[in-house]
Amino acid sequence: MERMVIFCMLFFCSSMVLTAAPYRIVKYKQLLKTIKQLEPTVKDKDVELLHTPENPVDECLFTAVTCFQKGILKLQPANSQVNSTFTQTTKVLKNFTFSNPGKQCESSCESYEKKSPEEFLKSFAKLIKKVIRVDSSWVLFDVLQTITDILILQYF
Repeated sequence: MERMVIFCMLFFCSSMVLTAAPYRIVKYKQLLKTIKQLEPTVKDKDVELLHTPENPVDECLFTAVTCFQKGILKLQPANSQVNSTFTQTTKVLKNFTFSNPGKQCESSCESYEKKSPEEFLKSFAKLIKKVIRVDSSWVLFDVLQTITDILILQYF
């Protein structure tokens, strides 16, 4: 009976933690899709090069996302035929929010190398994939922490 109660508590706690995270992950996956939609509509020749964060450490994800959002403002549509699609997708990317984990990163946007808009968007997509992985790993950590807390309370 005691084991059944523990199992039910573990199941309940882990399901509660897991239901909170999918919304954020779905949001990030939608952003990834939006970046992919934007890539063919962006002018890549004779344009300003953009500061492009690559492989930022976890503490610098917020700063890197902020740099990409600033860079989005400098992108230009490839031609007038894609202007409405371009405007709509850039608006989504400019307005998305990413919570600051509280740690400050020492690097600034200007410290990153400048690259073409195509490379900029590929790096942005790569960063969003990293955010998804980091977010997913925190969910797993929360589940394991909850399980540990329950077991400690049960046996001590």
